[in-house]
Amino acid sequence: MHNPGNAIIVHGTCDRTEYFSPDHPALSNSHWLPWIQKQLLIKGIATQTPEMPKAYDPVYTVWKRELERFDTDATTLLIGYSCGAGFLLRWLSENAIRAARLILVAPWLDPDKTHTRGFFDFEIDPRLDARVNDIQLLVSNDDHPSILKSVGQVVDALPHIGVHRFDRLGHFTSKDLDSTAFPQLRAIALDETEAE
Repeated sequence: MHNPGNAIIVHGTCDRTEYFSPDHPALSNSHWLPWIQKQLLIKGIATQTPEMPKAYDPVYTVWKRELERFDTDATTLLIGYSCGAGFLLRWLSENAIRAARLILVAPWLDPDKTHTRGFFDFEIDPRLDARVNDIQLLVSNDDHPSILKSVGQVVDALPHIGVHRFDRLGHFTSKDLDSTAFPQLRAIALDETEAE
């Protein structure tokens, strides 16, 4: 598989306290996001990690406008983490967008409708894989129940995607991984043979 022309990585959400805390990095610079961005840059793939506005209280139209500041086409790799993965699923489902690859890391769709005030009021397009050449999903068996339920919804809607299940990696935070590196994601993103 050829390297993508460019990549966009969309972070997840957090609570208000973390968002405004000077002790926490901006979400686009948290966990493994800077590491994977650098790994892709080393391979010559122009990679952006946009900072989504008010991630503690996300508004879909605002996130959509922010994402659409960046070029996406049939050569683009999209990586979404948690709420960012769910956001990319909605954006791709509702728009006639083509992409080379979509990687969903611990995707969250707020299945119990407890947090996001309409952010996930959409249906996953079951024909999404006709516009996105390759869709991969990463999940750990000990993630939060709402993540596991979201993964079930994604797999039900898109049964032909690649699913990578891990043991005891939680929500793939830097604390869960005991590192800011995420080599399993790198292997999948760059389609390296060491991917499981």
